Amino acid sequence: MNERISTPLKTKEIIEKNKFSFKKNFGQNFLVDSNIIDNIIKAADIDKDDFILEIGPGIGSLTQALAENAKKVAAVEIDRNLIPILEETVGGYENVEIINKDILKLDINALVCEKNGGMPIKVVANLPYYITTPIIMEILEKNVNAKSITVMVQKEVAERMQAEAGTKDYGALTVAVKFYSDAKIDFIVPPNCFMPRPNVDSAVITLNISEKNRPQTIDETFFFRVVKCAFGQRRKTLINTLYNTGNFGISKNEIQNAVEAAGLSAKVRGEALSTEDFARLSDILYKKIYG
Repeated sequence: MNERISTPLKTKEIIEKNKFSFKKNFGQNFLVDSNIIDNIIKAADIDKDDFILEIGPGIGSLTQALAENAKKVAAVEIDRNLIPILEETVGGYENVEIINKDILKLDINALVCEKNGGMPIKVVANLPYYITTPIIMEILEKNVNAKSITVMVQKEVAERMQAEAGTKDYGALTVAVKFYSDAKIDFIVPPNCFMPRPNVDSAVITLNISEKNRPQTIDETFFFRVVKCAFGQRRKTLINTLYNTGNFGISKNEIQNAVEAAGLSAKVRGEALSTEDFARLSDILYKKIYG
């Protein structure tokens, strides 16, 4: 095992040596606590059979531990200024491949097929706060062949993923997480575990991808179109929101009929619907629109 770089002293040394400047637009906060990194490895249940997609490796603190515990690591980093640093810190691991790409512009399914023969992967990441939701939604909605997603996110976002219907934290992200996975917050991470320190607590959450309890829908893309529209105007009733933002090409009265046919009140708001409610409603709307 190589010397850990996930300490304040070693991280500072690497940053100063490479004259690296943190970029706010990339939301860069590097982990400087080896115990937290070990706990992420445990939470993700990583072993020597696993192919890991790591998003945003930074200087490679988590990458190093992933390389020592997994079969293969594909580390996708958007900041080209970090590539020479990663080549220095983790380039010596034969099972690590550094990819200088924007994860949201990368065909993850194609990468999985090319690098892991289409077999299931595990996603592990210390995600930038500002882009957490788009990344999670991209992985889930594109049906990436993943066993699990273990990510460090803002504590508030982790709580949103586990929120219950009818609460203020419940939204489109919650529905997507519940639709595709069983989610569990593993542990909370305080600001002093990062460099630079964020202003809020973080949390590691694991989404175990499962089809076991997944509601059946006619069309998943249409299902999520309905879900996103339902939360587009949270203060309005579901009927008004769907009519105002959905562009479904049907009348408000027809939308009301669909809502009531799904066993819902005409006055209900989107945040009150369970994943199963959304599945039932989206199927009724789909049949009305597409026959």
